Amino acid sequence: MHVSLSLLALLSAPLVQGEAYWPHWRGPSANGVTPTALAHHWSDTQNVRWVVPTPGRGASTPVIWGEQVFFTTAVPTGRALERADSNSSASGAPEEQSFELHALDRRTGATRWKSVARVATPHEGYHKSYGSFASAAPVTDGERVYVSFGSQGLYAIDLAGKLAWSFDPRVKLAMRNGFGEGLAPVLAGEVLVQVCDQEHDSFAFALDKRTGKELWRVPRDEPSTWATPLVTEFAGVTQVVTAGTTRVRSYAPKTGELLWERGGLGLNAIPAVLRAGDLVLCMSGYRDPRILALKLGGRGALPDEAIAWSSTQGCAYTASPVLDDGLYYTVSDRGLLSCFDAQTGEAHYLEERLPRGSALKSSPIAAGGFLYLPTEAGEVHLVKLGPEFEVAATNTLSDQVFVASPAAAAGDLFLRSWTHLFCIQPGG
Repeated sequence: MHVSLSLLALLSAPLVQGEAYWPHWRGPSANGVTPTALAHHWSDTQNVRWVVPTPGRGASTPVIWGEQVFFTTAVPTGRALERADSNSSASGAPEEQSFELHALDRRTGATRWKSVARVATPHEGYHKSYGSFASAAPVTDGERVYVSFGSQGLYAIDLAGKLAWSFDPRVKLAMRNGFGEGLAPVLAGEVLVQVCDQEHDSFAFALDKRTGKELWRVPRDEPSTWATPLVTEFAGVTQVVTAGTTRVRSYAPKTGELLWERGGLGLNAIPAVLRAGDLVLCMSGYRDPRILALKLGGRGALPDEAIAWSSTQGCAYTASPVLDDGLYYTVSDRGLLSCFDAQTGEAHYLEERLPRGSALKSSPIAAGGFLYLPTEAGEVHLVKLGPEFEVAATNTLSDQVFVASPAAAAGDLFLRSWTHLFCIQPGG
């Protein structure tokens, strides 16, 4: 079935129920919601359609287009090379990596093809527990899959596995504490936008998605961030909204023009930006944590009146939020779940603890009346959507650790651990 590219470019309207698409790491509407219900119960032996081992190490979320599932990974080649530029706080090994995109058959898990984007030795490492050299999810428009390996370049690969173009950003990023790179690119029509916030000389740039030609590059007064931007349209103006420690900023995707900006977030912005009606919702959860709801429509430096609401409670550090039916769900790394009215900021419940004090880095998704929350213990908690906190089920896959965020398509749930990719089929 044909899906308009403008729909995917803006990522602003849900796809028709039953369609097999998860083109962006936060789903078809960039809010963590899939339009079809998913399984409520599974185990090692129940409702698993297929499970396949994944080579190398990758923390990126798979994306789905029709009958194909795509995931990135970095596979050590076995060559340990001395790096000319190393970061003493880096946790990754100084070993040559094969940076790869894999395509699987959505129904069977069989490998359709593998494309090696580059073989190189990274200049610095990643967080030893939660990072990887392949942490940014790809994005697809149904013609190509666009993959960012950060300092190792951006790549456009068609759905048959053929490289269309590659782009070298010409910068080796220096991330906070060597925690690693992992900021996903976004599509805005014919433009691919990539933010590169690091410890000095941060910047953002845009490429023509057809050719890989650089269209613009702008400096950013920001330390390291990992917050995926939001592409949205308001009053006829398409914009790319980025979260950062210093400022939340909105750019014109075709030119890089700064449309508006506003301070107020804390250090280490990681959660993705969401839109709720005429508001954009941004969040940080480390030092000086804050949720910031900003009114769209302003220009330049936004005044205080542009802040619809804010909160210093219920803030997520790593996990991105979910927006469903006017409710904004956030979850902390310690498994404390909160639910806000997205328009007013009223907390329906605040920092309710998931079972067994679940630690997590994965971002939840919503489907069929439930929030799905994977944990580092291989569990996925199901919490009923709505203003009251209620854990409905907990499902466990043995000997797994979930750091990558889940994806879903046509009723199938895709869970990626450090070692395997699971497809959980619809069921009870």
